[in-house]
Amino acid sequence: MSGVILPGPLAGGGRPATLGVLGGGQLGRMFVHAAQAMGFQAAVLDPDPASPAGRVADVHVATAYDDEQGLAQLMQRCEAVTTEFENVPAQVLASLAAHRPVAPGAAAVAVAQDRRAEKAHFAASARSSGIGPAPHAVIEAEADLARVPESLLPGILKTARLGYDGKGQRRVTRRDELAVAWAELGRVPCVLERQLALRDELSVIVARGADGAMVALPVQRNLHRHGILAVTEVFDGLLPARLAQQALAATQAIAAELGYVGVLCVEFFVVDDGSADGALVVNEMAPRPHNSGHYSIDACDVSQFELQVRALAGLPLVAPRAHSAAVMLNLLGDLWWRDGEPVTPDWAGVLALPGVHLHLYGKLDARPGRKMGHLTVTAADGHEARRVALQAAARLGLAPWR
Repeated sequence: MSGVILPGPLAGGGRPATLGVLGGGQLGRMFVHAAQAMGFQAAVLDPDPASPAGRVADVHVATAYDDEQGLAQLMQRCEAVTTEFENVPAQVLASLAAHRPVAPGAAAVAVAQDRRAEKAHFAASARSSGIGPAPHAVIEAEADLARVPESLLPGILKTARLGYDGKGQRRVTRRDELAVAWAELGRVPCVLERQLALRDELSVIVARGADGAMVALPVQRNLHRHGILAVTEVFDGLLPARLAQQALAATQAIAAELGYVGVLCVEFFVVDDGSADGALVVNEMAPRPHNSGHYSIDACDVSQFELQVRALAGLPLVAPRAHSAAVMLNLLGDLWWRDGEPVTPDWAGVLALPGVHLHLYGKLDARPGRKMGHLTVTAADGHEARRVALQAAARLGLAPWR
């Protein structure tokens, strides 16, 4: 991928350059908004005619991701293409890349699609960063169950492909439970990870250009509930400086090892190793903007979605500057239901609080566990951001956190 795609009308009075995105969810929607704000047009390919991104894009190609006519239409209209989620078939990205710049590339997305390849890549990048994955074993056949070392139990069994937001996972404590769990998951290839004593969860978001230039958002601390991100906090003094620096260096090493172009998020566990700060273990990566980086829209001078646009278009990458402390709350479809009856969340009460920014994704059906929006609280310092965020959570009926 090379060259620069400039925003605004083309020479001779033609249409503005168009950037394409595979996927019509909230990440695609926020990419579209960022692209349009910078003077580009945006095209979305997604099979859902009511997809959140498709409804705000300049062009919506409503076909399956592997539909040849749909892909041809997207390619003909766009100067470059990205993706909003990692489960777009990698071969589709490779096919598009034969004709248009595509970022991230098919090879990087293929690694993120398979936990086996992902773990191997983390282990390779650990040679330079010193931060590797949790102890694990690959299970592809019945015979592999007997070869699992006792040291990996208790553990978490995860499908090698398509697991997301806690799906495709089973906790196991004994070898007989492992066999049952593997059967329940359909005897598909899996990775068994040793269960670790966790202190914290972090994520790092970087953007890398085709020239190797790399910038990063501040390191984020995350809280998950039932496998889904619930809270992200970003402010000075939140994390030990040593851990933040190590997490950033490890993410940069992972991106460089992949030859990555675009926005990449890497998630880490902080495990209890007896030291004051704990130790880092790399968990997984997402080859796209990430839920934990949504706060950047309101708390930074360059958001993760503007970085995605810049990296795709070959424009200069500038280091984002956080101008506010921030706490982000994920808003799931559960908020729209109480005792089995539909309700309207108390938006007026929440928006009466200082520094509150509400983002709803335009999804027409609120279902439990479905990401419907997020709420970012910005303030001059972390104490105030957390204080107001806890008030907002109480008004919405969300559980508090430490």
